[in-house]
Amino acid sequence: MNKTGYVNGSDLLLFINGKAVGHATSHTTTFNSETKDRAVKPIASASMTAGKWKEKGVTGMSVSISAEGLRNFDESEHGMRTLLAAWAAGESVEVKAIERGNDAKPYLSGRFIIASLEESAPAEDDATYNISLENDGEITLNPESITENPAAE
Repeated sequence: MNKTGYVNGSDLLLFINGKAVGHATSHTTTFNSETKDRAVKPIASASMTAGKWKEKGVTGMSVSISAEGLRNFDESEHGMRTLLAAWAAGESVEVKAIERGNDAKPYLSGRFIIASLEESAPAEDDATYNISLENDGEITLNPESITENPAAE
């Protein structure tokens, strides 16, 4: 099946310990690079401005994920109760980011720590939760699992 047009956010799913995060309203994945500046003295034959341009080097990489969801009494996937239990265990969880589909393969997977879990319960409004995850060691990236229209390449 060849997909075209814009990707709908509802087609991108977040799984924790093998179950989707249920009633999710959004999730955000941030790929971070820690960098180091390297300033060097240019060789004598280089121009005077050559030494003003710093080089960069990557010294570390990390991924952080945040997700928001609605509390639901009939939750069959991950909701506040199961996420709170996972947080209370104090251990890393298996996380996968997947495009919806029968043959979907994760484009990101690995172990993550639940860095924070927040509940919001305003009077006369929907109760929600927010979860923040940080990678716990090396993750696996599979960019080829991200569907793109081959005609556009």
